[in-house]
Amino acid sequence: MSGLRSWAARRLLLGAAQAAAVVLLVFALTEALPGDAAVALAGDQPDPERIAAIRQAMDLDRPAHERLLEWAAGLPRGDFGTSLASGRPVSTYIADGFGPTLLLASLTVALLVPVGVGLGVLAARREGRLADRLVSSVTLGAYAVPEFAFGVLLITVFALRLGWLPPTAVGYGTDLLAHPAALVLPVVVLLTRPVCSLARLVRAGMIDALASPYVAQARRYGVPGARVRYGHALPNAITPAAQQLARTVDWLLCGVIVVEALFVIPGLGTVLMNAVAERDVPVVQGLAVVFGVTTVVLNLGADLVARRFAPRAEMAA
Repeated sequence: MSGLRSWAARRLLLGAAQAAAVVLLVFALTEALPGDAAVALAGDQPDPERIAAIRQAMDLDRPAHERLLEWAAGLPRGDFGTSLASGRPVSTYIADGFGPTLLLASLTVALLVPVGVGLGVLAARREGRLADRLVSSVTLGAYAVPEFAFGVLLITVFALRLGWLPPTAVGYGTDLLAHPAALVLPVVVLLTRPVCSLARLVRAGMIDALASPYVAQARRYGVPGARVRYGHALPNAITPAAQQLARTVDWLLCGVIVVEALFVIPGLGTVLMNAVAERDVPVVQGLAVVFGVTTVVLNLGADLVARRFAPRAEMAA
């Protein structure tokens, strides 16, 4: 137990260092962008004097290290700065877009586990047969299709041609739970690639587990087949897929931006795209920090869980 605590403390310190690196990297990259918000706000034919006045009013003429220290000092308090375009706190943008994004990610993860594990187990139980070949082929083909192209295909077929589902979330606001039909296509797009990845991992782990000596021994002792498959083989097959699930949540942070833009969902992805279009650097910085720190925390949690439940595998790695 003391060894686990020592390892967890070291891993927490590493996570804090990674979060600090994210903050520095986000600030450095946004500083390296050509132009600034003053140019964007000055109009189509900006006057140099007007640009200089706007830059001074927004403190953009201050040294970069001063602005970095002031910005970083407010992050632990939830102060991400003020929008250059509207004057509103960046935290309000994050709060407004958090609900739809969290809803999409939660629905995707809730469906990902039963669907991905179920397909993986089905393919493993029918190894080499039609069901296995069908699951393997479909998951491989679906994984190769980009989210944007797959979303356009679904909109064309199910929204425009058949008229079964709305093509976008325009007019529904942020209360998407009151309009579940608007969530179907976005969730399917977000779900497709993670399901394919998880199903293939579970299939491979299940096949290896079913071929292991302890499963053969259990069968010789007359243990029922269902208990062998789901009580012994499946837990060992899911173990390598557990960390992949955390990595999948990381990927959702990127995939949700594409999906929200495609289906016009007012989430964090849409807020980020609007901020980029308006050259609203504080909003871009705040969202990038939120995404980056969330990724660090999720990976830290996955490592802690893996260390707690599979210490031997962790030491071997």
